[in-house]
Amino acid sequence: MKKIEKAEYEKRLSKITQIFEELVVHADEQATYRCPYKNRFDHCTAKFGCRNQRKIDEGTGLLCAGDDKLDYRSAWETDAPDSTAEKHNTGTITCDGQAHQLTPGKTIFDYADDLTVQVPTSCFRTGQCHECIVEIKRGMDSLQPPNETEAFLGDNYRLACQAVVLDIDEDIEFTPLRRTPRILTHAITTTGGTSELNPRVTHRDGVVSYNNEPIDRYRGHLYGLALDIGTTTVVANLVDLENGKTVSVSSFENPQRFGGSDIMNRISYDGEFEGELRRSLIAALNSEIMEMCERYNFVRQEIYEIVVAGNTTMRDIFFKHNVQSIGQKPYKSLIEHAYREGTRSTTSLTEKVRRLGIRANPKAMVYSLPLIASHVGADVAADLVSIDIPSQDEVIMLVDVGTNTEVVVGNAKRMVAASCPAGPAFEGGGIEYGMPAYPGAIESVKWNEGQLNYETIGGETPEGETPQGLCGSGLISLLAELRRNDQMSPKGVFADRKQRVMSLLPEHGITFSREDASNLAQAKAANYCGQYIVLRHFGCVPKDISKLFLAGGFANYVNLQDAIEIGFLAPVPEANVVKIGNAAIAGATAVLLSDKKRADIEAFVNNIEHIELETTPDFFDVFVEGCQFKPMPVTL
Repeated sequence: MKKIEKAEYEKRLSKITQIFEELVVHADEQATYRCPYKNRFDHCTAKFGCRNQRKIDEGTGLLCAGDDKLDYRSAWETDAPDSTAEKHNTGTITCDGQAHQLTPGKTIFDYADDLTVQVPTSCFRTGQCHECIVEIKRGMDSLQPPNETEAFLGDNYRLACQAVVLDIDEDIEFTPLRRTPRILTHAITTTGGTSELNPRVTHRDGVVSYNNEPIDRYRGHLYGLALDIGTTTVVANLVDLENGKTVSVSSFENPQRFGGSDIMNRISYDGEFEGELRRSLIAALNSEIMEMCERYNFVRQEIYEIVVAGNTTMRDIFFKHNVQSIGQKPYKSLIEHAYREGTRSTTSLTEKVRRLGIRANPKAMVYSLPLIASHVGADVAADLVSIDIPSQDEVIMLVDVGTNTEVVVGNAKRMVAASCPAGPAFEGGGIEYGMPAYPGAIESVKWNEGQLNYETIGGETPEGETPQGLCGSGLISLLAELRRNDQMSPKGVFADRKQRVMSLLPEHGITFSREDASNLAQAKAANYCGQYIVLRHFGCVPKDISKLFLAGGFANYVNLQDAIEIGFLAPVPEANVVKIGNAAIAGATAVLLSDKKRADIEAFVNNIEHIELETTPDFFDVFVEGCQFKPMPVTL
């Protein structure tokens, strides 16, 4: 028998001991990080709520989404239910008029599945992509408090995949941020607005080139994308660069609303949570691009150029630039500062798709039209392209109405521009029953012997869509009708001076208050000041305007007489007013198709005179006058 050497024995014993110690450590880690209710098929067998539970696409049961790297116990929400006690839940969860009975432990995303409501995600509901933001309109206290993943959200916004329902006795109502209101996607062709076909992207002998530089093999299509990125809405045109035709028009609500409803709030938010606003927008845009690909049977690599129009803040966020300087005097972007200092030759931007994270050809380029000055951004430059400004000899006026309204007066020889921080009141912000232009929004009213007759979006009669509130055109219509029928003074005081709230549609609970009127008065005054001061600065009066080009979302649906009577629009003769729809997307599309138009607008914007309204000596007096619901004077 071979004698065992003591040293060798000790060495082997030590090795075996180490192996067992590692097994113990591994078992301990498994006990800490792998939930005991997770079986070998990664299915959850627990009988209580857990944030890691996910519905299985087919069949029954729940999938465990735990990654076995974090302590699973923090995801457990409730103790196992007492099988001897009956639980009578009375609460429901609602979205877009659909309701579902509440059960504990499920996320808002789970209920979105139950209600067949589409909520975007690309991280399999782990809280990493930040795409599934929803607004909790009612029942926030019934949800588990926000966790660290949701630290970037405020007010009533939550991540659907992280918001777990705890209280099943109270009603909850939510809505996804990515909805599709009535967004103006078309534009009216104006004189000289036809576009010659001369894009930067071409192909020859099976080779695709950008600006005469080969970038790809020809795959069957040459597509470009024109974008209008507004504070409230986003519009995307998919354009065939070989024939100039628009293949597809897509639109959606800007998902950045969780960062505030106006520009200044977005700037402040981006300073605190840098990158979150951009991240949500890029995710939404990429989702839209992939839907286009599926719908029209092409691959994203066939998109070779993207042209962007948008206000200064939206544009610079999109291009990964710091926007804090835009929120501080003199309200100029870093790009404009560099241009004024002579370190940049233009305020336009060109960037690679790959750097911006957009799903297109890896060698595709993204171009933004130039800024004019301050808050008068690339969207106004696109507007000017759409009306073919170099051919305008007579004095014209452009009013692009939105959260930030821009006003331009002049012709091809001289032009004056200004921006008006109107805010979101006419898009529903700060108005008790105000709302965007969703189905069910009241878009026009008539006061008839004390009774309000109305029309809603989605139906020409009240029976078509149940009224839920008033959109911008409906609010302007209401204000004009109240004034015409002496139900409200120019200062927003009701006929019964003691009345603070007026019941509009008692059967639907819709009211209008003095506070609503005050908020609308201030928003209207911003539009009033912009038009009044720019006209006066240029040296003309409303009747001198040969054409008033009215651009933007709800402006297309506004009754002109109503808008003029309350001072929302300058009293230009109605015959001279031209509603040109979404001129920004039309201009972006024209630039995508014409290198000449790109060069023309780059040169033209350098000569536009910009004025800061608040630096005008009598600005406050004009603003106070503009707060009244009455027409603007015909002489300035």
